[in-house]
Amino acid sequence: QVELVASGGGSVQAGGSLRLSCVISGLTYRPYCMGWFRQAPGNWREGVATVDSNGITSFDRSVKGRATISQDTAKNTLYLQVDNLKPEDSDTYFCAVDQATVEDCSGGACYCGTSSDLQFRSRGTVVTVSS
Repeated sequence: QVELVASGGGSVQAGGSLRLSCVISGLTYRPYCMGWFRQAPGNWREGVATVDSNGITSFDRSVKGRATISQDTAKNTLYLQVDNLKPEDSDTYFCAVDQATVEDCSGGACYCGTSSDLQFRSRGTVVTVSS
């Protein structure tokens, strides 16, 4: 059974940085897609970033140029770092993972779609950015 535990949220001033962590256990298949999405109460889920099992990354335009998504396979941990944080980045952040099909992958990269659609998800970690 796949389990994800996200952490690293907190309060930060605008312009600051945060690194979120997600420890993933029970992931035995390849290829896969991992990602982060965020959601505020009453709002839609918003995909933030994805990375596939080949290390190919994708970012939502709201964080592109400010975010880095990475994975440490030895620690079974997924990271999201966001720099130059803005008040509109305040949200509950979730990590997610799902198997990618052979049809989703070609040329060394997989189409991961939107991270909020990935099957296995963590509980959220809250990020608050004050101006």
